Amino acid sequence: MASWDDLTAELDLWQKIRTPATFWWRDDDLNEPTAAFDRLLSLREQFDIPLTLAVIPDEVDPHIADDLDGCLLVQHGVVHRSFAQEGEKKSEFPETRDLEEALDNLGVGRHRMETLFEDHFLPVFVPPWNRVGEGVVSALGNRGFIGLSRYKARGHDKVSGGRVAEINTHVDPIFWRGHRSALQDEIVLDQVLDHLKGRRLGKYDAAEPTGILSHHLVHDEAIWQLLFRLFSFLNGHPIVRWLTYPGAMSLIDDLPDDI
Repeated sequence: MASWDDLTAELDLWQKIRTPATFWWRDDDLNEPTAAFDRLLSLREQFDIPLTLAVIPDEVDPHIADDLDGCLLVQHGVVHRSFAQEGEKKSEFPETRDLEEALDNLGVGRHRMETLFEDHFLPVFVPPWNRVGEGVVSALGNRGFIGLSRYKARGHDKVSGGRVAEINTHVDPIFWRGHRSALQDEIVLDQVLDHLKGRRLGKYDAAEPTGILSHHLVHDEAIWQLLFRLFSFLNGHPIVRWLTYPGAMSLIDDLPDDI
């Protein structure tokens, strides 16, 4: 398994080829102010890292926007409830859901986000459980969305439907299928290195920044401390650059000019 020295060596290679090692950070499931949200904002401020907050529109508390320095809000589903059929993996917008109903529902959520949060809101869709039917993906651009964010390296079609920029996350520090606390450092470093090496060697899209995914509501102390170690380490290397979602979009050459 990977070590911190391995990550240093990889970042040194990026420095040698004079290419910034770009990263971005997304946190999911925001819906109301909590102590965990306060801690998340404090962590963001401490490291001065831009943060994309994926917000569940249903019954969202507008006070989450009281102090959003360095943050952007995007849309995380609508109600964050699974509509998958029995035997399917959880998804609010599975392929089996009626497409027009799904798109209308998605539009209701977007309108609520735009109304409540105005300039803080970027019309980017983050599907709950990182799963969404391709029918919905293909229609996002015609429903007012400019971005899509899921999990794992994006494919060659980085602009869905010709108008929607896909910028994904690749590093998740939580052991979801086990104790739901922090993974071992070495496993998380494996995730970071897989995407960084894949970008450098042409396996993955080099222009997609390596995305860190967090879920503040379920963090225990071990998860908070792991994120602290990772951010401290990355900020300590001169070749690392943190991007906003719009900054990551600007690296996609074939986006239409009117987005």
